[in-house]
Amino acid sequence: MPQGGGREPQVAGSFALAIDAMGGDHAPDSVLDGLEIAAERHPKARFLLVGDEARLTALLAKRPRAAKACTIRHAAEAIPGDMKPTAALRVRNSSMRIAIDAVAGGEAAGVVSAGNTGALMALGKIVVKSLPEIDRPALAAIGPSARGDVVLLDLGANIVCDPRNLVEFAVMGDAFARAVLGLTSPSIGLLNVGSEELKGDDRVRQAAEMLRESPLAGQFHGFVEGHDITAGTVDVVVTDGFTGNVALKTGEGAFKLVGSLLKQVFTSSLAAKLGYLLARPALDRLREWMDPRRYNGAVLIGLNGVVVKSHGGTDALGFAHAVDVAMDMVTHRFNERIREGLAALPPRNRPVVAEPGAAAR
Repeated sequence: MPQGGGREPQVAGSFALAIDAMGGDHAPDSVLDGLEIAAERHPKARFLLVGDEARLTALLAKRPRAAKACTIRHAAEAIPGDMKPTAALRVRNSSMRIAIDAVAGGEAAGVVSAGNTGALMALGKIVVKSLPEIDRPALAAIGPSARGDVVLLDLGANIVCDPRNLVEFAVMGDAFARAVLGLTSPSIGLLNVGSEELKGDDRVRQAAEMLRESPLAGQFHGFVEGHDITAGTVDVVVTDGFTGNVALKTGEGAFKLVGSLLKQVFTSSLAAKLGYLLARPALDRLREWMDPRRYNGAVLIGLNGVVVKSHGGTDALGFAHAVDVAMDMVTHRFNERIREGLAALPPRNRPVVAEPGAAAR
């Protein structure tokens, strides 16, 4: 994943990003530690840091790079992790709401929060609002594969989708892979129960037909199966939010299982412990490659601004990676790429299947 590196953000407002300093299990310390790393990676970026002003001022005194890059805006409240999205919408002086208001008002190009996922998604959709060309925003994230990083969407923002939704997700996934992974022509696959053209329901087959007739036809690989995600068969995997969320949680569980089994194997005997010492350099590389902090930062794409959700329990390095994702989207004309891609599609002529539901990440 690109690490930024000093390219000046091309933003209309005063700040590259608004940061919800009070969201997350270890906030605000982990947020500020992450910004200390991010400020070194993006020395020209300026951040609007939203939260308890007195507390943040004292903490920033110990983090000089973050202090130089940040302007503090006071917020009297924070959204609890267990608050329902409908209730969060009514808390107008929370750190999350004030940060999102800065994006909606054009003061910041994007927002990063490690807070309540449902609240962030609801506030993003209602306050920042969707791009005019987008029927439904989607939740996207990056994961590891045998060939490098892979983009997966939707991960839970829309439980039921129609064919046009899936095509729009493909356009957004293409723009995301270009902006964040730096790919010039990412390959795209539709997640299905088989790779054959006759597999799947009408919705998935219709989406495939639409993609074959779209400007993305040259990048469209066709149908892919679950194992293709980690195999790296394509760069972008498109699916509905229900299936995507299940795939995401299954993958996370599989990685934890592999780690647990390796620990059992290498502690099972004296010979196994000696074998671990010999294999340790390779295992350290594997641990680094599979480190979930490298893939921290799910993005609600299709909005009039960049909205990035950091994992609530992440540490400083993980939060810095979420900031990297947001900065890449800001500096690489992410929304402009989406508009260009959607403008080349025929207008929507089918009704939406059902109202979207949110699956907690």
